[in-house]
Amino acid sequence: MLTGIIIYGIVVYTFYRSLFLFIICLPIAGIYPFIRRKELAARQKQEFAREFKEGILILAASLSAGYSVENAFSASLGELKTLYGDQGLITREFEFLSKRIATKCPVEQALLDLADRSGLDDVENFAQVFSVAKRSGGQLVPIINHTAGIIREKMQVREEIETLNASRRFEQKIMNMIPFLIVFYINSTSPGFFDMMYETSLGRIMMSVCLILYLAAYWLSGKLLQIEV
Repeated sequence: MLTGIIIYGIVVYTFYRSLFLFIICLPIAGIYPFIRRKELAARQKQEFAREFKEGILILAASLSAGYSVENAFSASLGELKTLYGDQGLITREFEFLSKRIATKCPVEQALLDLADRSGLDDVENFAQVFSVAKRSGGQLVPIINHTAGIIREKMQVREEIETLNASRRFEQKIMNMIPFLIVFYINSTSPGFFDMMYETSLGRIMMSVCLILYLAAYWLSGKLLQIEV
């Protein structure tokens, strides 16, 4: 919340320089925690997708070693804890799956519930393929390995795109800061230069238009860097 207030204060100072407006519109700063929470959730989903890819490969190895479907999840926990620790996202999910299966919950239903919780297409596709293969008596290990291969290829494409976009994201952050840096620089070197923009009705209208254009550019630049695979 404090970070949101600071960012909001910088924006109000840059475009309006009005303490009254800052106080009146202060609740707008409450939007920031929601935006930040959404960003963290997106990162968590990406991390879970990476861990899930390894999780199903370990699951396939457990099935190949002779474990039943019901026991393969708990048998995979040891290696998952080694890779990601006790608090790893996939470790906790496999632990939860193992407990549900131990209480006689069907494996297919447990996986479909996991897909709903994760919100990931890859997990949903795997759950559906696993469910169909188990009901039809198909060879689970080859099917899981094939599905894991497809997910791995998609992850590699995502990682390549992220690598290519890394420099663009950095440039985006710099460009987002440029208007504020310019205003602060001119204010410090030429005090009073922007007074007309803050003290007249026409100036306030122009600054409001500039703020709208800045927010539109900020939103558009973020959308351009969001490439779904």
